[in-house]
Amino acid sequence: MCISADTIVAQKVQERLKSLYQSNGSRSKEKLQQSDQGINNIIKFQTGHDDYQMKLKSLYKTSISQAEQEEDLLRQALQKIAEIRNIKNERRIQARNAGNKESIRRGTWMKMLLSSAQTLPLFVGKIDEKPPPLCGAIPADPGYVAKVGDMVAALVKIPDGDGENWILAEVFSYNHTTNKYEVDDILAEQNQKGRHTLSKKGVVPLPLMRANPETDPSALFAQGTVEFFFPVMALYPTTSCFYKGIVNKPPATHTDEYEILFEDATYPEGYSPPLYVAQRYVIAIKQKSKQT
Repeated sequence: MCISADTIVAQKVQERLKSLYQSNGSRSKEKLQQSDQGINNIIKFQTGHDDYQMKLKSLYKTSISQAEQEEDLLRQALQKIAEIRNIKNERRIQARNAGNKESIRRGTWMKMLLSSAQTLPLFVGKIDEKPPPLCGAIPADPGYVAKVGDMVAALVKIPDGDGENWILAEVFSYNHTTNKYEVDDILAEQNQKGRHTLSKKGVVPLPLMRANPETDPSALFAQGTVEFFFPVMALYPTTSCFYKGIVNKPPATHTDEYEILFEDATYPEGYSPPLYVAQRYVIAIKQKSKQT
């Protein structure tokens, strides 16, 4: 009996969903209840027994341990979710390599890109743990190589033109001998640009995690001004191209987007009104060609 690849993928996803429900669902609820009870015990003891320091210390230790157990369960759940995302992405890449091209309308692609940015994993570090490379505004390490299927900004030649432009693309392969990428324009069917072979300097990996402004504000691009600013490149809304701009307002919460002022000569000030761009599509690179 021959089992299709799609069936195998579905089975793997179901296995992890079942594990997620059985291992984390009821246990997480139980741990949360234990943590709440532990905190309530501390509050009651503090208000009723001022001189029982040893007992209070014991309650604190118990509450801390319960909170750590709850944290471990939540991190396990997030890991299962990440595995499910990876399984589905690997299947999509296999289908693409087998010649099964996706026929998706531009509007649908735009919604998918937005959803992908909104569901990008959020970095939740432990005490004193700093955000890693490719979290928010933190760039990749110099020797980093983006994986097959990863989203990147790619500097490609403009069709029927002399200039170049940064576009949103997906990594198809990387040649360690030539140090060159093969990337696919994310809207290849609509833009008819197809596949590009580029050097590493022409490819910038996009963030793999979102930064939380409330805990890791240093992992985000700071607000700038027209007179003095740190330039960024951001994906212009409803397009697949990156353009130069400045941060008018960084995200205030982990669900917020950047407010970007795009460099645009069609406006008297030289910049567009504030436009919203997700963390995943704001990076630090130079732009050679301007938006027209």
